[in-house]
Amino acid sequence: MIGIEDVEAAARVIEGHVVRTPTVTSPGLSELLGAPVTAKLELLQRTGSFKARGAVAKLLSLTEAERAAGVVAVSGGNHGIGLAVMAGALHVKATVVMPRSAPKRAVEVAESAGAAVHLADDMAGAFALTEQLRAEGSTLVHPFDDPAVIAAQGTVGLELAEDAGELTDVLVSIGGGGLISGVVTALRAERPDVRIWGVETEGAEAMTAALAAGGPVAVELSSIVSTLSAPAVSELTYRHVRELVEDVLVVPDSEAVQGVLDLAGHAKLWAEPAAGCLLPAARRILAERGDVKLGLVVCGGNATPADVMAWADRFRG
Repeated sequence: MIGIEDVEAAARVIEGHVVRTPTVTSPGLSELLGAPVTAKLELLQRTGSFKARGAVAKLLSLTEAERAAGVVAVSGGNHGIGLAVMAGALHVKATVVMPRSAPKRAVEVAESAGAAVHLADDMAGAFALTEQLRAEGSTLVHPFDDPAVIAAQGTVGLELAEDAGELTDVLVSIGGGGLISGVVTALRAERPDVRIWGVETEGAEAMTAALAAGGPVAVELSSIVSTLSAPAVSELTYRHVRELVEDVLVVPDSEAVQGVLDLAGHAKLWAEPAAGCLLPAARRILAERGDVKLGLVVCGGNATPADVMAWADRFRG
């Protein structure tokens, strides 16, 4: 498992390459939820999500031979965007493999940054193709099963700890678990009394399944939230969550989409369902715990208005 010294070292490495995103109190969300809310606005990060942090940290750690071989990544959207843009900035050839369900915008942004994009039928197929390309010589930049990536994602938590006022509970979305593993490492060191909660959507419950099974297991994916749809977590992220996270809450896709609309309407934030899922989870914590001061890691904003309206119409229907 990584430690706070790894997160602090990653912060020094990525400084100047990424944005120190704002940490703000949200009167609108505080009124909506009936409790003080602080939001870490990682949707304002370069490439629209926290993924730029891990991508650039890994790229900067590569040897000359690894850089020359080019890099490959599998992604439900945001990791691919992050790697493509940061690799382009560092003049490293990148290949991104995504499922066909990935947002169209993610494909377009990755291609416009100069990456080669391959589409697979589903996320499991995307992981398989990525492994094939790695075996052929490309350097893998894994979205979550890498200590360097996790440590860099942990800088989100380090900044939150430094910039936020009083917090009792922090909610973090889980796909493969890289973000929450890094964030919980930082917060356990800097804010040891704060409870950290993970949030998944139904049909993308890889961490919940791992916790139930005692280790990573493959899951069937059906959630609309492609950016949370890892077919399995890793042993590394599983261990961080098992040891350090309070619990993992699972919310329906419909509530995650309503969360997107609530973030837009009450916080003036254009987020994606991977962030929208935090609001229904927050309501559950409030119902159980009462007097809390919430921190929300608003992880990304790479959803188009057309995407969100289509999802909203689907669940209203």
